[in-house]
Amino acid sequence: MPRLYREAPLNSIWEGAGNVNALDVLRALVKQPETLERFLAEVGEAKGGDERLDAFTARLKDAFAEPETLEVRARRVVEHLALALQASLLVRHAPTEVADAFVASRIGGDGGLAYGTLPADTDFRRIIERHTPQAA
Repeated sequence: MPRLYREAPLNSIWEGAGNVNALDVLRALVKQPETLERFLAEVGEAKGGDERLDAFTARLKDAFAEPETLEVRARRVVEHLALALQASLLVRHAPTEVADAFVASRIGGDGGLAYGTLPADTDFRRIIERHTPQAA
């Protein structure tokens, strides 16, 4: 409990900074709409590579259809922008098992709320082997 109370003042700072960052991203997108078009084109380079990403990207585009509530949804929308870009890059450039684990856990709805929760059919062995240092 003492630790939680000591850290409580930091929570308000973090909350404020997070909101400012999210609102800054949205203001930039509104000020220069071509930025969003280019962003979506970049994410779209992975179209067809993973149907979950394709559906997520379509929902992301829809998030900008209601500009009157965009500020209220700023954190979630900006988080989804980041996830879409990460997933797109992984689908295009990472081994399939890595991209699949990311998409399943971050945007596919099979991740749970605890970080690191992955579906049972994740190819853990291949992911671990990929990151295991080779013996000299």
